[in-house]
Amino acid sequence: MRNQPIGAESIVSFVASRIESWPYSSYHRRLLFIGGLGYTFDAMDAAVMAFMLPVLRVQWSLTSVQTGVLGSATYIGFFFGALFAGALGDLYGRRRVMMYALAIYALASLYCATTTSWPSFLIARVVAGAGTGAESAIIAPYLTEFVAKRYRGTFVGALTGFFSFGFVAAAALGYLVIPTFADGWRIVMVITALPIGMLLWWRRALDESPRWLESRGRHVEARAIVERIETQFAVGTRREPMEVEPDSADIVGKPSLASNFLALWSGKQARVTAMTWAMWLSITFSYYLFFTWIPGLLVQHGMSITKSFGYSFAIYLAQIPGYFSAAWLNEKIGRKATIVLYMATGVVAALAMAIAHDNASIMIAGACLSFAMNGAYAGVYAYTSEIFPTAIRTTGSGTASAIGRIGAIASPIVVGYIFPVVGFAGVFAVTTAVLVAGAIAVLLFGPKTKGVSLEAIATAELN
Repeated sequence: MRNQPIGAESIVSFVASRIESWPYSSYHRRLLFIGGLGYTFDAMDAAVMAFMLPVLRVQWSLTSVQTGVLGSATYIGFFFGALFAGALGDLYGRRRVMMYALAIYALASLYCATTTSWPSFLIARVVAGAGTGAESAIIAPYLTEFVAKRYRGTFVGALTGFFSFGFVAAAALGYLVIPTFADGWRIVMVITALPIGMLLWWRRALDESPRWLESRGRHVEARAIVERIETQFAVGTRREPMEVEPDSADIVGKPSLASNFLALWSGKQARVTAMTWAMWLSITFSYYLFFTWIPGLLVQHGMSITKSFGYSFAIYLAQIPGYFSAAWLNEKIGRKATIVLYMATGVVAALAMAIAHDNASIMIAGACLSFAMNGAYAGVYAYTSEIFPTAIRTTGSGTASAIGRIGAIASPIVVGYIFPVVGFAGVFAVTTAVLVAGAIAVLLFGPKTKGVSLEAIATAELN
């Protein structure tokens, strides 16, 4: 793992040093917009299920458990998509995997619109989830490798902020389209497939990561990409290159799925991997427990479907300041502190949700919980993209995301079983306990990454 190929050190140092000297430019704004659009549609696809479940439950006469399983379908696909896309991204390149993932997701979403029974819809949702999970796992670590340490946390935090636009769009579709038309949910499925048109743009606009190319010994290609990007910067805006040591964890020889997965649990990297898995499991379980079930829980709490969708829309709007405030704090106080702060805020909001009785209190507590959990995600995505070496960055990020999806898979099913027993308050008491566990794991075992290059983080953690 730690031996460098002969002659690679100076070139690898060249690539990292040049990237660390780059200004924030129109090139980065384009990357942010392209990656952000991907996250917008990923979030819209996942969130819209919360608005479809109450309708499908009635239309197909589903039991509570069947509804929960259907709610978990997307996340079952997420698990496999994130797991294998991360590993494939390290083997074959981030850009290629990301585009295939987008195609799978869009085509499966179109098929969803044609289904006539819940088993066929379930299968189609699993496939669509594999596409969104793969894309979601790749985008942040891929784009992280193009930005300098001095604005990396804010950049990735802002990138994940596009998730909020997807959730708000899903809420708008759920409020305006699904209740209005007899087959409104089919119309929504067609809308979620629109990103198929983004493929041609991505193919022309995106470069492969030069950091990944160098980790695979493709030094000439990496240098060419760096030099081409630098021609787009205004004269005088780039800093003098700084000396950055090469990533000491680059893999020599031909990597494999097995070697990449084993590397996650080698030496000191095992502590980082374990902490990351705990962090993702905690936040994702809590997040999807809340956002998958909130319209249905509000209906069962006594609201009409239309009114519950309206309350859900207000709750989803709170995601926007949650994401972007955390993106700002990522550089001010660091990713680790941001994650712990927002998870702790989520604990307080979940407790308030558990004891709320009137509709206004539920909406306020729900908005605060939405703000906190999405802010935590802005830290989580930035943090996860930093703490794995280049050679296994997407394997580490994808595996962590996949482990988190276990929480997403389990949470709707868990709610289906426990809600009839413990009620509305009990559901959010569970959310509180899980968030506390995740915050403790990050606080005790998470490394600090603020103001440190990707290469230096890997060296510090592994040596």
